[in-house]
Formats: sequence, C-alpha cells, structure tokens
Amino acid sequence: MDALLIMARAEMRESLRARWFFIYVLVFGGAVVLLFLLRVTESQVMGFTGLGRLLLTYIQLVVAVLPIFILVTTVRAVVGNRESNVLEYLLSFPISLGGYYWGLLLGRFVIVFLPATAAMLAAVAWGLLKGLDVPWAFLGYYALLLGALAWSFLGAAILISSAVRRVEWGLGLAFLTWLACLLLVDIVLIGVLIRLQASETLVIGLALLNPLQSFRMAAMLLFDPELTVIGPTAYVIQDLFGRTGFLVFALVYPVVLGWLLALLGHWVFRSRDLI
Repeated sequence: MDALLIMARAEMRESLRARWFFIYVLVFGGAVVLLFLLRVTESQVMGFTGLGRLLLTYIQLVVAVLPIFILVTTVRAVVGNRESNVLEYLLSFPISLGGYYWGLLLGRFVIVFLPATAAMLAAVAWGLLKGLDVPWAFLGYYALLLGALAWSFLGAAILISSAVRRVEWGLGLAFLTWLACLLLVDIVLIGVLIRLQASETLVIGLALLNPLQSFRMAAMLLFDPELTVIGPTAYVIQDLFGRTGFLVFALVYPVVLGWLLALLGHWVFRSRDLI
C-alpha cells in the first residue's frame, strides 16, 4: 500500500509539471468561461435553460475531449517509462510491480478527474453568484458519471501502454480507439441498422456497450426523463432498463469495463519483459 501511494504521488507530481496538464485544465476551464460568455444559460433548447442547459452542454463537450486526452497522455505512461529507462530506475527501488502499476493508474485518475469536476463546480459557483437555479440533485451523479467515463478510458489506455513496445504504436492505437468510440456513437450503427436491417434492440444494445454512448444517454436522461431528444430509440431503452435502471447501468458498466481492461493490462505488464 505504501508503494502504491508513493507511486501515485510521484505520478501526480510528474503530471503537474507536464505541459499537457496545463492544456487540459485550460480546455475545461476555458470551456466553462466560454459557455458563460456565449450566454448559454440564457438560451433555451428542447426545454433546457439556465445552469442546467450549461451543464448539459458541458457534459456533451466532455464526451469529445476527455477520452482523447486520457488516451493520448496515459498511453505514454508504461511504454514511455520503458523506452526512457525510467522503469528500470524505478524498479531498482523497493517498489513491487503491482505498486508501480496501480499507483501510476491511481495518480493518473486523480489528475484527469479533478480538473473536469472542478470546472463543473466552478460553473455552479458562478451560477450561484448570478442567482441561477442549481440542479443540486444532478451534480453528484454528474461527478460520478465523469469518474466512471474517465476510469473506463484509463483502463483502455493502460492496457495499450502495457502491450505495445513503442510510444508511436501506442499513440496510433489510442487514436484508433477514440475514433472507433466516436463512430460507434451514431454513424456506424445507423449504417448497420439500415444496411443489415438488424433489430433495433440489438443495435441499441451494441451501442450502449460503448461507454461514450451510455455516458451521453445518462446525461440527457437526467434532464429529459422520456429521452424525447433521441426519438423512438428511447422506447427501447426504457423497456430494457427503465429510467433508474439505466442511470445505474451508465455508472456501473464503465467502471466494470475499466477494471477489466486494467486487470488485463496488469497481467500483460507482469507477463512480458519489463526492460
């Protein structure tokens, strides 16, 4: 446990000194400022207005930005340390392989989760100063949803980083993973439905295996219990899960997926040559 916490702190300190972290903070913080400057809280789309409208827009922005940042930065972790011989140096200390691996993952989770959540809380604080109504019941769930999404992509990134031998290969696989998740949100699945005339339940079920899609649907479901914004697809989801069931699924599934990928990455890490 001590080795895990030491490695987590070391990873956080290293990330805080990296340029990507400042860009990461600027993207999320700047997004919130920009949304306020554009007066998103004063607009109304599909019945959403006020701070709820801003939070919904922010969450949809997270779908596009958070996964690629996590994949591109985290995929360098293990393979980058191996290429630069940092891994050999770290393992010369009394740090177990498990302590190194899980400490790195824990430190990276804290680093990617806190800025995204802090930006959301900053928006709430500003909304309170402006006298806007705050959807308190949704904030805790949104924070958990962000954590679940971050963990699922961290698991994928650490698996890739443990499996590849060069950083360039890892970056390529990370980009392909992100692109596949984006395409599977809408474009590819709609094409499959039209081309193969597959059942709607099957296609929607496959879509929800994509953590990005379950994240988007859960975020919309909080403000739109009937999911009218997605049309007839909502009936299939309501029949399969129900509102509460789907909100639980959208939290549990990405966390389980992230753990499975991280455990697989740990097995690959331990079973291959470390240096």
